[in-house]
Amino acid sequence: MQKLLELKQVSITRGNIALLDNINLTLNRGEQWAIVGTSGSGKTTLAQAIMGMAYHRGEIIHYPDPANNLNPVFVEQQHHFKNLSNTNEFYYQQRFNSADADNSINVEEALSEYKDERYWIETLRLVPLLKEPLIQLSNGENKRLQLAKALMVSPTLLILDNPFTGLDKEGRHTLNLILNDICAKGIHLLLITSPTELPDAITHVAILENGRLISSGKKEMTKVGPVVSHDTLKEKNDALLFNNAIAPLLDELISATPADDAVFADAVNMRNVTIRYAGKTILHQINWRVRKGECWRIAGPNGAGKSTLLSLITGDNPQAYANEVWLFDQRRGSGESIWDIKKRIGFISPELHLHFDQASTCFEVIASGLFDTVGLFRILSESQEKTVTAWLRIMQLEDFARKPLRQLSTGQQRMALLARALIKNPPVLILDEPCQGLDEQQIGFIKRLIDHLHKRSGTTLIYVSHYDHELPSCINKSLLLDQGVMTIQPERVSKDQANPK
Repeated sequence: MQKLLELKQVSITRGNIALLDNINLTLNRGEQWAIVGTSGSGKTTLAQAIMGMAYHRGEIIHYPDPANNLNPVFVEQQHHFKNLSNTNEFYYQQRFNSADADNSINVEEALSEYKDERYWIETLRLVPLLKEPLIQLSNGENKRLQLAKALMVSPTLLILDNPFTGLDKEGRHTLNLILNDICAKGIHLLLITSPTELPDAITHVAILENGRLISSGKKEMTKVGPVVSHDTLKEKNDALLFNNAIAPLLDELISATPADDAVFADAVNMRNVTIRYAGKTILHQINWRVRKGECWRIAGPNGAGKSTLLSLITGDNPQAYANEVWLFDQRRGSGESIWDIKKRIGFISPELHLHFDQASTCFEVIASGLFDTVGLFRILSESQEKTVTAWLRIMQLEDFARKPLRQLSTGQQRMALLARALIKNPPVLILDEPCQGLDEQQIGFIKRLIDHLHKRSGTTLIYVSHYDHELPSCINKSLLLDQGVMTIQPERVSKDQANPK
């Protein structure tokens, strides 16, 4: 069988930590591979090494076809782009400001050098988005754009880092079909993905664990079961560990950092809210009330308006002033500052993750949540330092406290940003796809963490996810957005209500 790519004793060490340890793997022509493993196991680092983006020991040998040189293309999990000023100095709130968005190129301009390549534009459903500024695209829409750009250079090997992350159910189904089409055109795939999302096109799987290759071979023969399957015993052990080790520490933190004592009946109250950009309606006559202590899920397809809805609550969208938006029983524009709003809210989103300063250390990222800043610009008190250290321990990030964000895995970065959202024990938590980049064990941990915080502090929760299995037990209300129009779903009985202690 003709080889495509071969790795011989590939190792990467960074800061005395072995990220990859003696990886030996051969990819043959005609095979389609997936690399799976828990968060921080070295999957993305392996892809970077193959692309020559990371220094390594050992050999990585590319075997070009005599008739066609090997042309590998890597689509990273986090998308990056430049504005009309040829810089990438975007900030999170900029996507909600029409004037600032004018400095962002649109989808058509981003694809201008491939203007004759219509096939992938149409296949990836980008035609309706051609005039949209890149900065205003949803996370899933941007994923489709990055994939289209990669395919338009006709790669021989396409490396995709978690391509399903951030896509809605329809988008994941469509991508599965597109990957079949890609393989049919003679393109080889190497996917960094969750073991629960192995597309039909994949023929071979490699499993990484702590930087080591523990198994590889044909998909049907590779034992991904321990990574994928729901292990009841492991679930019980994880729950026992949380109750015995994490919950007492959380209770200490909650006691030491009492929730904001401001009295309010409604965390959010929107009345006939409509948001438009350049004549396009993003949200249409939204009437939504979130009472103190309620737990809501927001669902809807990519581009439905979910992030825009949340931006009206977090104080990041200036159009809140032109609408009737009440937060904490006070109407926006009645004298409050943006900091008055943010001090009562803990927040995370894929877009905030994208724009966060990658040079900030893990410690600084978590500590910045005390001041609602993107970065740490103050000296901490002794008690604040102890609080940050406790959250590092809770999130199992103690060994990475002084490392910059860019040196952490995507999952570790997300855990740090989650700690940032939780550190001040806010009365309202807004978690937009908080489990992106996390493995199944981490997802289970985060669900327990949120349920515990809600039970102990009565936290109001607004939670966005495309996956039902990521929902904490406390959620029993649901708002569906589709093309900017909202529907309140029938209330469900939460697991806590169904199984009272």
